[in-house]
Amino acid sequence: MSKPVVISDKNLKSLKIKNKVKKIFKKKEIKKNNIVIVIGGDGFMLQTLKKNKKTNKLFYGINSGNYGFLMNKFSKNHLKKNIDNSNMISISPLEMTVFNKKKTRKCLAINEVSILRQSRQAANLSIKNNSSFIMKKLVSDGVLVSTPAGSTAYNLSVHGPILSLNSKKISIAPISAFRPRRWSGKIVSEKSKITITNLNSSKRPVSAVADNVEIRNAKKIIIKVQNKIRFNLLYDKNSGLQKKIKLEQIRKEIF
Repeated sequence: MSKPVVISDKNLKSLKIKNKVKKIFKKKEIKKNNIVIVIGGDGFMLQTLKKNKKTNKLFYGINSGNYGFLMNKFSKNHLKKNIDNSNMISISPLEMTVFNKKKTRKCLAINEVSILRQSRQAANLSIKNNSSFIMKKLVSDGVLVSTPAGSTAYNLSVHGPILSLNSKKISIAPISAFRPRRWSGKIVSEKSKITITNLNSSKRPVSAVADNVEIRNAKKIIIKVQNKIRFNLLYDKNSGLQKKIKLEQIRKEIF
């Protein structure tokens, strides 16, 4: 039995929930050890996971944002029971290595890496999987490489495929492809090393974005799954990440 660490975003709603959670665990303990309760939205959870990439902590998210795909609903009366009975999902991030004129920089992406045009002109990109070309020249607004966990986020908005958590795949999806106009992207193995090269970096600059971290004027980007890092997320029983992914597959938008 132990008491969890409780952290929250700085907005008013998150801080109110944090105070309620702290009061609950003044008197109660939970069965699981090494628990961090994270209160906020998906963005705050992503930041928290990356800050703790070298730990083996278990992260239980409580949503105070919008959709909260990585989070759980807050239940004051059932919080202890929900955490005690929660199921764990382990996910690995993408590692993005960006090369530009000034430096080389590495970043982690739990959802996706986005390559985006910086100017009014479309980007000219080549895409390789290991040593083989997927696309020798893609003219587009950019390209997106997504994990299964992130496949229902920005990836789905650009008509990329929804991937099962246990698929061992990553998705490569174009953003507003102009040439070839009908290219719909590709699903590749999680063992792939994706190399994206800007074919005209002086005239058509691009940014590389790992979740919410942007590096501008990228000349070459290498993306691979970093299996040495595992993030352990806890979900309420019958409300896991895999179930949320399946619900997105059948969800119908109302306009």
